Amino acid sequence: MNILELSEQEIVRRGSLDEMRRRGIDPFPADEFPVTGYSDEIKETFTDDAPQREVSVAGRIMGRRIMGKASFLELQDSHGRIQVYVNRDEICQGEDKDLYNVVFKKLLDIGDFVGIRGYVFRT
Repeated sequence: MNILELSEQEIVRRGSLDEMRRRGIDPFPADEFPVTGYSDEIKETFTDDAPQREVSVAGRIMGRRIMGKASFLELQDSHGRIQVYVNRDEICQGEDKDLYNVVFKKLLDIGDFVGIRGYVFRT
């Protein structure tokens, strides 16, 4: 396909894919990501006094709010939607903050599919 036939959005998304690959990130590892929970089940079974539970969820980014070092995603999986909290210093524990500042904030977009692993809690 000729680059002149692509929309502006397609050009931007292909640029993001190229940048992820340049950084050593495989943008299509969906068959490798283990899912251990779904949005509806996580919300139905969560209680504030329950022991901390680690889950892996996968779905499409439906919305996001970036607020400096912390951000929120609205993730839609096959069972519904759930809010995801992302903390820069937790996903980038060393001095290099590019995974958050570049990949998360600039290269991921609404509509992208992602896999996320973390602990269930109430904000």
